[in-house]
Amino acid sequence: MSDKTNTSGSTKVTGTENEAVQTTERSGIDRFFHISERGSTVGREVRAGVVTFFAMAYIVLLNPLILGTSADAEGTVLGIPQVAAATALVAGIMCILFGAIANYPFGIAAGLGLNTLVAVTLVGTEGLTWAQAMGLVVIDGLIIVLLAISGFRTAVFRAIPQSMKAAIGVGIGMFISMIGFVDAGFVRRIPDAAMTTVPVQLGINGSIASWPTFVFILGLFICGFMVARKIPGGLFIGIVINTIIALAVEAITGAGSSADNGPTGWNLAVPTLPESFGGIPDLSIVGKVDLFGAFTQIGVITASLLVFTLVLANFFDAMGTMTALGRQAGLTDEKGELPDMKKALVVEGVGAVVGGAGSASSATVYVDSSAGIADGARTGLANIVTGLLFLAAMFFTPLYEIVPIEAAAPVLVIVGALMMMQVTEIDWSQFYIALPAFLTIVAMPFTYSIADGIGVGFITFALFSVFAGKAKEIHWIMWLISALFVVFFAMDPIMSVIS
Repeated sequence: MSDKTNTSGSTKVTGTENEAVQTTERSGIDRFFHISERGSTVGREVRAGVVTFFAMAYIVLLNPLILGTSADAEGTVLGIPQVAAATALVAGIMCILFGAIANYPFGIAAGLGLNTLVAVTLVGTEGLTWAQAMGLVVIDGLIIVLLAISGFRTAVFRAIPQSMKAAIGVGIGMFISMIGFVDAGFVRRIPDAAMTTVPVQLGINGSIASWPTFVFILGLFICGFMVARKIPGGLFIGIVINTIIALAVEAITGAGSSADNGPTGWNLAVPTLPESFGGIPDLSIVGKVDLFGAFTQIGVITASLLVFTLVLANFFDAMGTMTALGRQAGLTDEKGELPDMKKALVVEGVGAVVGGAGSASSATVYVDSSAGIADGARTGLANIVTGLLFLAAMFFTPLYEIVPIEAAAPVLVIVGALMMMQVTEIDWSQFYIALPAFLTIVAMPFTYSIADGIGVGFITFALFSVFAGKAKEIHWIMWLISALFVVFFAMDPIMSVIS
């Protein structure tokens, strides 16, 4: 394709393999976000930001089910509409902040796993009120911000061996693929009552027996075709096509919601055209935080251990995700580090503060951002688009509910396959490297936790480096982290002894 100029003479378009790179008309935006420097275009960033939003939008539906339905010790229920609005608000604010300040296409929203920890452990088990639990989340965020400002988070990042960084990336790829398979009903857990040693199965009783899962499989082939043919915006186009198919399937079959019709229904959103297009969001729970009430309620030691758990899970969940996303986007340097990494880590830490203050739980970098990166996102402009869509979602909830998770899940599986390429960077001939890398990779999807996978890998890496006579090559920070993870994994017994 040759260079050409539009009729106004204000835009010069330089030919590339797939898309044109605009260099003049939007030069202000281009300079601010370094769009051309990273080999992208404004159009590509906008489109990829939309892809990231649809890959992440399920959190606005799922977070309320985790946080909004249970009563605390005082009988307070946050409420599904209220948590949905707060979740969208926090995600919108943090995506925009991260995009504008850190200039990376890493979406931020309420972290899965962290929200469960808040609901099940802090409120359900320890008996805290929602306000007290969110207060601990805010403290967790403040600690992470201080660690980032001090440079400790950056030092930790640099202390991780390259083989483990690659393993983290591959493990996250496996993890998000598992999320896609499970959310689409392609892989299902077998109830314990089945009395079988096999914990999961294909579909329903080994068969693809639901229309939503059929839509997922069809979408997987459609998205795979788009990537194989290197079609610009292929993943975005795939989500649109998948959604149209889902709307048609629901109109014909009436599969309905899984909450009403069991495993044959749609997992979260039912793909139907909305009767109305929005309303005023209820943000009444925003700011309902008791910063120090937990320390009075359950004691300083117990509350401090809970904060430690939050910090460790938040710290490494985000760090591992940013490592993988940066490598996937080709934004890391020869050392595997992101430029201005300290700035990015500080802003990400603010997500926990904002999430706790908004009663939406800690907000962290989302691995689902890999969908937008696979569709071309390379700068913070994509993040700002994602953030604006989250803010709009507060008012136009029915619009994003049209897209079922089964229509977006194929993108997660495709991206997981793309992230597997990093496995070649691991030296599998050295067992002391191979085993920790392997355990990191498999533990993430099997435990459904990035932090757990990192912890298992780090502890194993430290031990087997000693077994191989490589103890002197291990950075002292790796020893410290491994020791902290030992405490992290033994937290329940420790809490029981203290109680």
